[in-house]
Amino acid sequence: MTAPSLHLVVPGPLEQRTGGYRYDARMAEGLRRRGWRVTVHSLRGRFPDADETARTGMTAALAGMPDGATVLVDGLALGGLPEPVAAERRRLRILALVHHPLSEETGLPPEVRDRLAGSERRALAAADGVIVTSRFTARGLRRFGVDAGRVRVVEPGTDAAPRESAGPAAGAPPRLLTVGAVVPRKGHDVLVRALARIAHLPWECDCAGSLERDPGHAARVLADVDSRGLADRVRFAGECGEAALAALYAESAVFVLASHYEGYGMVLAEALAHGLPIVSTTGGAIPETVPAEAAVLVPPGDDAALAAALAPLLAGPGGDGAHRSGAERRAALAAAARRHAAALPGWDDAAETFAEALTALERPDDGSDTVGRGASP
Repeated sequence: MTAPSLHLVVPGPLEQRTGGYRYDARMAEGLRRRGWRVTVHSLRGRFPDADETARTGMTAALAGMPDGATVLVDGLALGGLPEPVAAERRRLRILALVHHPLSEETGLPPEVRDRLAGSERRALAAADGVIVTSRFTARGLRRFGVDAGRVRVVEPGTDAAPRESAGPAAGAPPRLLTVGAVVPRKGHDVLVRALARIAHLPWECDCAGSLERDPGHAARVLADVDSRGLADRVRFAGECGEAALAALYAESAVFVLASHYEGYGMVLAEALAHGLPIVSTTGGAIPETVPAEAAVLVPPGDDAALAAALAPLLAGPGGDGAHRSGAERRAALAAAARRHAAALPGWDDAAETFAEALTALERPDDGSDTVGRGASP
């Protein structure tokens, strides 16, 4: 019996440490463990607002694939390049992997947002099916004219934490942790403003994530930290490897994510696995990823609300005028996080669901443009 095969097309190296690339890499790894032949095609060029290098690379990659091949294109590459996809759709079975719609990225100029939305709509129309990472994103694809029957939901897996977070040592201030590249969507600027509002409380904050994806924005965030006198309390660790990131989780007392939008929020699931209380926003899929009993969620972009959510978790005994101390409040949220984490799927489970989704999204043999129907997202 011939092993199933998949051509995975991604923009740039697959080894990049963002949630989307980590998802793609873990799924490729899981498929290979199941006997699939997975060929990764890493495209050069600018994405998602594709330049000529990206366009040429996509065209050449698709043209070089054998007739009838199953091709999965990461949405970051597919959304800006509908023409090469449409040109090969009769010869190949092309599927899209959408982490979140491109036009939902925070900080885009209106003309770029509108151009990406139109381009992504055309690209998704040319794909035989779509895999998304959350039911929230599946519902959102209706705005792009994607029929629910062409969509399958495969949520990310979560690794078990090597050890639960221990929180601050005796006498040390509570440590906050945020994980994500310093780009507008992740809301580091909002977080800095919120932290300035509660500078009278004891805390330290570690920010793990690349400073290179939007250097201008990152520079503005760091300058704001300096101007507010927080440089000795807010540390930017840059992009961290797995061991360094695990150590940050283990030493933290609260996980905070000020994102304007998440298509799922893998770092939030990881925080749950580490037994951390969460303070985040209602942006995108976050309320569906994080259970209410383990988190305090506020509107995105609202630094006053974010500060108000953090303050009770950082207060000393009776320091906030309430009966419970910050440590007691954190403990209650952490217990709920651990309960929820026990039910999170692992990556092996996610890879099995991913393989089933790829198989289900098959083009019928009658020559029509519809795809196989399965459970609705």
